[in-house]
Amino acid sequence: MLNGILVIDKDKGMTSADVVYHLRKALYIRKIGHAGTLDPEVTGVLPIAIGQATKLIELMHTRPKEYIGSGLFGYATDSYDSTGTVLKKTKLTQAFTSDDIQSHMNEFLGEIEQVPPIYSAVKVNGKHLYEYAREGIAVERPKRKVDILQYDLTDKPVFNETEGQEKFDFRIKCSKGTYVRSLVNDLGEKMNCPAVMTYLRRVASSGFDISQAVKLSEIEANPEKAVELIQPIDAFFKDYPQIDLSEEKWLKVKNGAGISLEIDAKKVALRYNKKVKAIYEKKGKLYRPSLMLLQNE
Repeated sequence: MLNGILVIDKDKGMTSADVVYHLRKALYIRKIGHAGTLDPEVTGVLPIAIGQATKLIELMHTRPKEYIGSGLFGYATDSYDSTGTVLKKTKLTQAFTSDDIQSHMNEFLGEIEQVPPIYSAVKVNGKHLYEYAREGIAVERPKRKVDILQYDLTDKPVFNETEGQEKFDFRIKCSKGTYVRSLVNDLGEKMNCPAVMTYLRRVASSGFDISQAVKLSEIEANPEKAVELIQPIDAFFKDYPQIDLSEEKWLKVKNGAGISLEIDAKKVALRYNKKVKAIYEKKGKLYRPSLMLLQNE
């Protein structure tokens, strides 16, 4: 039984659910789930939790995500990316400077309220926003608070004088629930010029990055490779204080009992036989179970 996180470099055109479906077939394992949906047009890091690691999915969502991408000043669409219907078009007569773009990007840093695109999976009254959009039904989109840790230009913008458009490349680090498409669209609104996202790739998520990722096709061609490439559950907790349990305390932890520890930390990773078996949280004078991983072998 595999237990851990397989970091997939998702290809364009696939949904996150497609990746899970194909991995279940390739690995003959039912207990698989993904952390952080990627749109079909977006490529990059899709962490896949397998076996005991499926218990980590909620925790995985709390880690920041990082993207690289491109946007274009000159037009805007209903989906906020280049696949949508054009709603606004403006021909630029003069290029924006790098400093001008960056200064407006900086206005998004910190906690902001964001309105998701109408073509998104956010639900209103039990129905996805994209379903309302396809049916032509107007609906109020719920605002959500997200945290933007980084929004930077990564190269000099390229101005196409003939088309009256300007391409810009960016890097964004953000919390879960952030729609990068919205950040590009909203940047255009701040600069009084329509903008659209033309490319997006996720390079980090849930504490894992693209250097640890593998293509789904590689696993399908050679399922045994998953054993070599899977990230152990312990890797997710590398920043937690680690405690190796005595036999006596291990017997208590197995039964979910509270224990005393000579440490002062909010949460600790408890190890036995060189594997993290539980995450305990300080409650009063004792540490008590926060997450049990007894089958982590």
